[in-house]
Amino acid sequence: QVQLVESGGGLVQAGGSLRLSCAASRNIFSINVMGWYRQAPGKQRELVATITSGGFTNYADSVKGRFTISRDNAKNMVYLQMNSLKPEDTAVYYCNVYIPPIQYWGQGTQVTVSS
Repeated sequence: QVQLVESGGGLVQAGGSLRLSCAASRNIFSINVMGWYRQAPGKQRELVATITSGGFTNYADSVKGRFTISRDNAKNMVYLQMNSLKPEDTAVYYCNVYIPPIQYWGQGTQVTVSS
């Protein structure tokens, strides 16, 4: 079991940057895949990025080259650095871990990008 708490969201102008943080309540060293998802109003939740315990990353095509996911196992933290933000990045961003057979989610943090 794990609790996840996101922070770092806010209002930013297009072209700006934000760094999201996700604090896990337990050691994440043994958790293989951790990720960030987002959900915009009226849309389904979608994958943004994932990172494995070995540091391999995967990104949605819409954020490649702009977003960077990272993890700090010593601090039980996962981060999402978001650069060159666009209005279409506006959404609630959720931290996610999969510890079979359960998906765990944080409460989400709102990111709003103004044009």
